[in-house]
Amino acid sequence: MTTETATDVFEAHRPVLLGVAYRMLGRVADAEDVVQEAWLRWSGSDRGDVREPRGYLVRITTRLAIDRLRQIKSRGETYVGPWLPEPYVTDFGDTVPDTAERAVLADSVSLAVLVVLETLSPLERAVFVLREAFGFPYADIAAMLDRGEPAVRQLAGRARKHVEERRPRYEVDPVQRRDLTERFLAAAADGDLEGLMALLAPDVRLVGDSGGKARAPLRALRTADKVGRFLVGAAQKGVPDFSVRFLELNGGPAVLVLSGGKPDSVFQLDVADGRVQAVYIVRNPDKLRSLAAE
Repeated sequence: MTTETATDVFEAHRPVLLGVAYRMLGRVADAEDVVQEAWLRWSGSDRGDVREPRGYLVRITTRLAIDRLRQIKSRGETYVGPWLPEPYVTDFGDTVPDTAERAVLADSVSLAVLVVLETLSPLERAVFVLREAFGFPYADIAAMLDRGEPAVRQLAGRARKHVEERRPRYEVDPVQRRDLTERFLAAAADGDLEGLMALLAPDVRLVGDSGGKARAPLRALRTADKVGRFLVGAAQKGVPDFSVRFLELNGGPAVLVLSGGKPDSVFQLDVADGRVQAVYIVRNPDKLRSLAAE
C-alpha cells in the first residue's frame, strides 16, 4: 500500500474514527487528538497484512481513546457546576442514507446519552459505543479489546442496562424538535413567560455548563416555573450584538447564540409528548471553540 493510498484509506474512515473517539470522550479536541495519533500509527506501520482497514483503524482508535479516558479520570479534576459534552457537529448528509441507522447514530451521540456514558467504565463505554452505535459484532469487539467474547457480551449487557435505566426518554424526530426549538426561542426572546410555560413539561429540567467561566446555573433547575423564569430573566439581560444560528449538533437541532459574531452559548432541547423535557445550555468558552468556524 503506497503512502498516497494509505492516506486515502485513512481519510475515507476518518468520520467513523472521529465518531468513535468523540462518543468515547465527549470532547472534540481530545477526539481529534486521538484520531491524529491513530493516523501516525497507521502511516508508520507495516500495513501489508491489514485485510480490513476499517476494523484495524477502529481498533487503534478505540484503544487510544480508552487510554485517554483513563488519563482524564485519573486526574480527578473538579469541574465547576454541571458537566455537559462539548457540542459536536453531526450533519450526516448523504453518508448515512438509512433512516434507522441515522436514528441510532443520532441517539448515541445525544447529550443525554453521553452524560450517562460518563458513568460507565472505559471498557464498558468502548463496548457500548462499538456495539450500540456502530453495530460491530461481538467477536470483532473482542478482538479489538483483546478480551474473550463472553466477557465482551457481559460488558455489553451491563452497559446497556446501565444506560437504559438512567437515560431520559425523548423523541428524535428532527422536525418536531426543530419546530419546538423555534417556538421556544421566540417565546424566550420575547420574554413571553406564559408562552414559554406552555412549551415546557411540568417536570422539565435545565442543565447549564459554564465550567465556572461564564454565567450559568451552578445546579440543574427543575420544574417549569423555575426554568421558565430563569430563561425569561436571562433573555431580559440580553447578549451584546446578539444573533442566532441553527445547527445540527449531537444528532439534533440546536441553537448557536453569537455575540459580535463569536459563539456565546449553545441551546438544545430534549422533547417528548410535544413538550420540552430538558434544556441544555453550554456556555463554557472552551467547549465552543470548535463552533467558531460554523
